[in-house]
Amino acid sequence: MGIGFPELMIILVIIMIIFGAGKLPEIGSAFGNSIKNFKKSMKDAEEIQEATNLEDSGDSNSSQTDDLNDSETSEGEANKDAAPSQETKEN
Repeated sequence: MGIGFPELMIILVIIMIIFGAGKLPEIGSAFGNSIKNFKKSMKDAEEIQEATNLEDSGDSNSSQTDDLNDSETSEGEANKDAAPSQETKEN
């Protein structure tokens, strides 16, 4: 159910009528360059995404260690905070 050969021929004839035979090579070249640049930018974007994912996986290991250190510090601070509240209740 796609575009067949007869439909492509009709489209090509309409394009030739609109732009003329002299402009067709320029239009084709511009269209080809556009597709080439699009593919290149998509490849570059994928490489950037992969690099970001690699950096994130490396950072997640160090952040897990930081989280453990933070939780130990938080527990120590909680114990310090709990002690003065007990002293105030005794007074």
